[in-house]
Amino acid sequence: MSSLLQGVNLYLIGIMGVGKTTVGRLLAKELGYGFVDTDDVIAQATGKSINQIFTDEGEAGFRQLESDVLSQVCAFTKLTIATGGGIVLRRENWGYLHHGLIVWLDSPVEIIYSRLAEDTTRPLLQDADPKGKLRSLLEQRTPLYSQADLHITEREGDTPENVAKRVLEGIPGILKKAVSN
Repeated sequence: MSSLLQGVNLYLIGIMGVGKTTVGRLLAKELGYGFVDTDDVIAQATGKSINQIFTDEGEAGFRQLESDVLSQVCAFTKLTIATGGGIVLRRENWGYLHHGLIVWLDSPVEIIYSRLAEDTTRPLLQDADPKGKLRSLLEQRTPLYSQADLHITEREGDTPENVAKRVLEGIPGILKKAVSN
């Protein structure tokens, strides 16, 4: 599979809690690629948690850091990159994402909410109605996420390994389409 990709990066997009980091690590291992989580890079570079960055600099400040990291990461090859859920909101980021294959990991709101219900590290979920907030974010971002090259929807009972396998199975079809265009 990695010879088929010829070093092209895989960018995983999707709402928080869909498993971009977990699936990304599995894909990187399977492909012999490096793994990068843009949120981790931002936290390491700033010495602050994502929550702290949102508190100190607001969402706009965080989104700028996210774009800066993405612009640097896309210069490398043979990477699987887990992006922040809102990376699709800035038009400039699409220019970076299109340096590779964009995979949208999608899950039903109920599955995401059950994963994140106890997670206090998600600044956008610090809301009186976190499930409603998730629905709203997903509704707002779905038209953007749908621009991905490959769309993988998690099904009830899927494991991260199942999802990673489905991504790998979908890649050859995407590459054939890209070559024929």
